[in-house]
Amino acid sequence: MAFALNKTRLSAALLFTILLICANVSEALYFYIDGSEKKCFIEELPKETMVTGTYKAEQYSDAQKQWIVSPELKIQITVEELPQGHVVVDRQGDASGRFTFTSAESGDHSICLAPVSTAWFDSSRTVNIIGYMHKITFDMDFDDPAGSEQHDHAGTLSDLAMRIHELNERVQDIRREQTSQREREAEFRDRSELTNARAVWWTIAQIIILGVVCVWQMRYFKHFFVAKKLV
Repeated sequence: MAFALNKTRLSAALLFTILLICANVSEALYFYIDGSEKKCFIEELPKETMVTGTYKAEQYSDAQKQWIVSPELKIQITVEELPQGHVVVDRQGDASGRFTFTSAESGDHSICLAPVSTAWFDSSRTVNIIGYMHKITFDMDFDDPAGSEQHDHAGTLSDLAMRIHELNERVQDIRREQTSQREREAEFRDRSELTNARAVWWTIAQIIILGVVCVWQMRYFKHFFVAKKLV
């Protein structure tokens, strides 16, 4: 019995450790683009979800033979709600920075980044061996507005408390996603019930019309046969 209890505790501790490790996994990515080409990401966000985007744009230096952050390089940031096309964010930032917005409604959001050079002569035209002009590192963090105040005091928390806080935030994200899924399921159910109701009423209307046409035809042929003295 004691062995089984210790084994259960060990499994729980191992699971908790894995969750702590997963909480620190970064979802940052980088990509290469040409010139002022725009790169967009489609994210399905629950209602009232705060999104913080962190980016760094670099251009290839032919003199240094490496990627550098140029002060003459800007990033055009555009966020739109789909399919309404409502613009949430439309601004131009530095080559390295961050932006924040909160989703007003549940649904898809288009998050686009495009490099803009302010120099008279764009030195990034000298591309590297890969064949691309710019390299952009991009990361997004999803949180609820209620938890934003807690981030300001995060520096005073211990490392373990920080990790537990991150786990709690991920649980809240999952709950918001589940709520959003339930809302979409309810909307789909309402539309299905409305379509079925219309189909039933259309069938009833067809039956009534056919009945009226049959009665009219019978009365018409009866008067026709009587007029022709066939009956």
